[in-house]
Amino acid sequence: MTTEDDRALWSQAAGGSAHAFGVLFDRHAKAVYNHCFRLTASWAEAEDHLQATFLLAWRKRDDVRLERESALPWLLTVATNVVRNEQRSLTRRLRNLRRVGEERPVPDHADRVAERLDDQRQMKDLLDAVADLPRNEREALALCVWSGVSYADAAAVLGITEGSVRARVSKAKSKLQQHRELVHTGEDR
Repeated sequence: MTTEDDRALWSQAAGGSAHAFGVLFDRHAKAVYNHCFRLTASWAEAEDHLQATFLLAWRKRDDVRLERESALPWLLTVATNVVRNEQRSLTRRLRNLRRVGEERPVPDHADRVAERLDDQRQMKDLLDAVADLPRNEREALALCVWSGVSYADAAAVLGITEGSVRARVSKAKSKLQQHRELVHTGEDR
């Protein structure tokens, strides 16, 4: 097992070491996968986005220099952009299909595992609540709370102070707690 930091591994990967890149993948794939799931509420889409994120990272390994010890904040930013780009593409495709008059494609549910459906429904409900948050609070919440990135690393990624990241996370948590209380109050009736 290697104890090298991500910067050293990234440098080796930039030099062509597939092994070093594999260590980075093993180290961060689970966090990136979970981050993608939290953004999409779909395990299948999260898997696709995980692969696209690391493919893009491999392609950009020569051009990117890590400024922090961990590659995770950069990988999460790439994953967020991969998800956003796919969502924009899907929106455009659906809009074009409607113009042509074709029906919406029916998702194939054959590969979905039954116990994951409830996870996806719960995540969808949470994402709906998160979508109501301002973008800056959503980004801070996704990085610090969902993906476990430190406030300092999130501040570097977002280009703001650590105190601002903490404030955004606090506001987001408070608003989500209020939403949760409203939902539970409504369910009790």
